[in-house]
Amino acid sequence: MGSIDEEFELLERHINILRTVHGNQPIGLIRLSEMTGIPKHRIRYSLKLLEQEGIIMATPDGATVTDKYDEFMESTREYVNSLYSRVESLKAVLD
Repeated sequence: MGSIDEEFELLERHINILRTVHGNQPIGLIRLSEMTGIPKHRIRYSLKLLEQEGIIMATPDGATVTDKYDEFMESTREYVNSLYSRVESLKAVLD
């Protein structure tokens, strides 16, 4: 079951980073690590993935969110709500 935990942890980290970037842009790696408490190597990895998805953009002054930010956050909200419903259904079967 470790992979579910790892995926959830990555999603949590991405959301934390995105919200921090959104509220403090442009923001550099070190400041982002200080503000979130996430180690720099994990920040770097998440920024790379988020940039590949086009959700953030690297600038000379630091990371900024793109116009895909709102869409990503909304689709993630819908995904989490869907997971919540599925977990509740599974929990009912197990109880």
